[in-house]
Amino acid sequence: MRVVHNEAKGDDELTSQTLASTVEFADTFLSRARGLMFRRSVPDDYALVFQFDGPGTHDLHMVFVPFAIDALWLVDDEVVQKKRLRPWVGLGRATADTIVELPAGAADDVEPGDVVHVEE
Repeated sequence: MRVVHNEAKGDDELTSQTLASTVEFADTFLSRARGLMFRRSVPDDYALVFQFDGPGTHDLHMVFVPFAIDALWLVDDEVVQKKRLRPWVGLGRATADTIVELPAGAADDVEPGDVVHVEE
């Protein structure tokens, strides 16, 4: 399983980049509430994915997360917001049906409008 970024380069050219090859899903109430809290770090090729039933406003916080992350809010696999969240104090909010949390710097090449999806 991996998280893939597809970026349109014009004239029907599409580039594909793997953002993470170690993917974990936050799919229970407890795993969603805990997120990355209390972890000292995550591997460079790691992603934590939150999937929801439909688009809605979703918040992220960095309380008890001692390292920075890149967060992507997606609707139908399209990036609607990207934000670097600072350790301990970072906050983010946007509409999404999927949120992807990555190590800081992993999403440097990702921009709103790009496509990011999880593939098997």
